[in-house]
Amino acid sequence: MNEASRPHDQTVIELLREDPDFADEYLTTAFEEINEPGGREALLAALRHIAEAQGMATIAERAGIKRESLYRALSPKGNPTIKTLLAVMGAAGLKLSVHRQAALH
Repeated sequence: MNEASRPHDQTVIELLREDPDFADEYLTTAFEEINEPGGREALLAALRHIAEAQGMATIAERAGIKRESLYRALSPKGNPTIKTLLAVMGAAGLKLSVHRQAALH
C-alpha cells in the first residue's frame, strides 16, 4: 500500500468501525461501479476495508480462509473466486443480493 492512500484507507476503516451499517452502502456502491475504470480494484479495496474494520484474522477464521490467503485475495491485484467472495461477505455479516436494473435500451 502506498503512503498516499494510507490516511484514506485508515479513515474508511475507522468509519466502518464506528458505523457498521456504512459497509452496506460502501459495498453496494463498489459493486455498482465495478465496470468503471478501477472498479474491480475499488471493490477489492472495499472488501479489504470491511474485513480490516472487523479484524482480518476474525474474518479469515469465520470464512475458513488462511489470513495470508485473504490478504492476497483482497489485494489490488487479487482475483478471489466467487466462493471466497461469498465467504468473506458472509463472515462480515453481509450477503449478495440481486435487483433488476432499469430497462436496457
